Parts: sequence; C-alpha cells; structure tokens
Amino acid sequence: MFCPFCSNEETKVVDSRLVAGGSQIKRRRECTNCGERFSTYEEAELVMPKIVKSNERREPFDEGKLIASLNVALEKRPVSSEQIENAIQNIKDYIRKIGEREVPSQILGKQVMGQLKELDQVAYVRYASVYEDFQDIKDFADEVSELSKK
Repeated sequence: MFCPFCSNEETKVVDSRLVAGGSQIKRRRECTNCGERFSTYEEAELVMPKIVKSNERREPFDEGKLIASLNVALEKRPVSSEQIENAIQNIKDYIRKIGEREVPSQILGKQVMGQLKELDQVAYVRYASVYEDFQDIKDFADEVSELSKK
C-alpha cells in the first residue's frame, strides 16, 4: 500500500479491526518513511447476479438504483442512515445467497418491500404503490387494510 502523503511504497499495519458487521476490515497503517498514519478498508469483492427484468432484459445488479429507490420511499421518514444501510446489506446478502447467476427482478422487489415493511409502513406503501402499480385509491386502501390486520 502506497503512503497517500509521501507515496512511499512501504507501510506497516499498526491495528486491524472488523467493521460493518464483520464484512470489512479496517486497518490502521503507518508509513515507514514519513511516519504518517492512515486507514484502509478491505472487503471481499463478490459478484452480484444479473437482474432479469419482466421483459426478459438482463441488467447488472445496480446498488445505486437500489439505494435511490429506498431513499425515495423513505424520504422525510424517521429512519436512520444505519437502518437503511442494514436493509441494503440484507437485500444484497439475500440476492447473493440465492446462488444463481441471474435473479428475477420480482425477487429483488419483494425483498425491498419486505425490508421497507420492517423499517416504515408509510415507506412500504409508497414503494408498493409503484411496484404493484396501484391504479386508484382502492388499491391504497386495500394495502393499508392488509397492513392493519397484521
């Protein structure tokens, strides 16, 4: 690892810790030349499966799209960034655990809905209204009624 301060190619690891629920390792490093300290993060690079859309088009899994859709649903709702990050990680873990190279978008959508249902019911209904293509107020009422039963 090159030192970001003096570009020396020799640094030593001073401390290592598990972070992000054990999915990353944070390493404190020290440059053997200038003595400056800095942190690096290490995580396994896992290939996500392709997402098969309803029109049979295949797209690479896009974490940015997932984050954007969750943020739209959760806009102005009392949900912390940490809770959102955990939901994203849960969704990614589930998709990975399926073990397939391609996953139907419906499975991804249902996972998002499940995470939102646990985080915030208003955000869940917002997302469901788009995902399930609600056509009128009756669709909203039916979904809210179903939530109220549980």
